[in-house]
Amino acid sequence: MAKQTKPADVRTKTADELSGMLLDLRKEQFNLRFQRATGQNEGVGRVRQVRRDIARVKTIIAEQQRSASKS
Repeated sequence: MAKQTKPADVRTKTADELSGMLLDLRKEQFNLRFQRATGQNEGVGRVRQVRRDIARVKTIIAEQQRSASKS
């Protein structure tokens, strides 16, 4: 996943897809952190982008849980 995810695209996914997406983003974040520690990091902007994508997915998961608990 090389580009930023859009909220509208993320909202159309199911809870299982979102949790899988979150897992993939966390793995990528770990790999980027490891690359930075070893001095191999080339895409410095990608760290920020992944962090924001994680926050976006977590926010939408929370929104879906709130709407499910209301109904």
